[in-house]
Amino acid sequence: MKPSLFKMATAVALASSLIGLTGCGLPRTGPTKSEIFAGSIQKEGDAYIIPVNRQVTDIIKTKPSLGFSQAFRDARILGSDVINPGDTLGLSIWENVDEALLSNAASNFTNLEQVQVDGAGYIFVPYAGRIKASGNTPEQVRKIITTKLQDQTPDPQVQIRRLEGDGSTVSILGSVSAQGVYPIQRPTRNLSAMIARAGGIAILPEVAQITVHRGSRREQVWFQDLYQHPSMDIALRNGDRILVEADTRSFTILGATQGQARVKFPTQTISAVEALALVGGLSSVAADPKGVFVFRDEPQDIARRVTGDQNIIGEQRVVYVLDLTQPNGLFTARDFVVRDQDTVYVTEAPFTQWNKTIGAITGTLGSAQALANSSQAISGN
Repeated sequence: MKPSLFKMATAVALASSLIGLTGCGLPRTGPTKSEIFAGSIQKEGDAYIIPVNRQVTDIIKTKPSLGFSQAFRDARILGSDVINPGDTLGLSIWENVDEALLSNAASNFTNLEQVQVDGAGYIFVPYAGRIKASGNTPEQVRKIITTKLQDQTPDPQVQIRRLEGDGSTVSILGSVSAQGVYPIQRPTRNLSAMIARAGGIAILPEVAQITVHRGSRREQVWFQDLYQHPSMDIALRNGDRILVEADTRSFTILGATQGQARVKFPTQTISAVEALALVGGLSSVAADPKGVFVFRDEPQDIARRVTGDQNIIGEQRVVYVLDLTQPNGLFTARDFVVRDQDTVYVTEAPFTQWNKTIGAITGTLGSAQALANSSQAISGN
């Protein structure tokens, strides 16, 4: 054999051995379709593989469960005239005598500002004593004070003003224009009005969630539902804590897409098609449209319904398979609702690995030829 042919044969043999190595360890974005199916329950894996159809999308098509309970919605609006502990009152008293009991000799008018209702619900008025104000309206308190004073000064005229105080207040925190503690007043007795009093929300309405802490209870509602469903615009109670924050749900997209990322929900619900669109869609040079998978932990009830296995106990791993090449594939993907913590994964098309193999082969052969040429140059042949 001629030296040059021998060297070429050596190069080809070297390339062939490298092909065997590269064929087993070529880089890729993740598991193949066959590898995912190998992990199914039917093949002694730990996940159910479920092809998605109209029936499946109907079973899993549920909105995030947010909304106030009946107890919150049935709470009546607080009467703005009812006095509560912590409220601040203003009292004006006129006496119809020359020698007034409360005022000085030059005036028969007495003005008592900033009279605060104590924790037990009482106020103190000179010569009238300790008076129960909490639970009464300003008019009722006026009558009580008048009755107490008229035994000591004839025909007293009493006026009660309810000033802004900390008797019935709520705190508003989070993504609003002006966080703070606000009194419940006539215009701000409902949740939406109180949020407006704080300057409104400072995030996109589509992702805004409102949490109301009342005592030991904690309930949530979507901001948009306050206007779409008036029954959710609940009446406020003293001590309510209102938190406005953006939706914290997210999902992950991996595999042969234009981008791989952890994505936050931009709206209350999102479909598989919209989820893929958020990262630029499928990779036009690598993706297998028959291999769009959604990995999810389903609760027992839904897992039993989509698998048909009534023996499932507790949460179950389910892998949904979307085939976008089917006649109604895009419609099915449009109806498939993505959930919090889902993982959307797109497998590579079979030809992608073939192209990588061919690339590795041609690259290896080229390197081998270069090695042979270098060897020939060194030997002088």
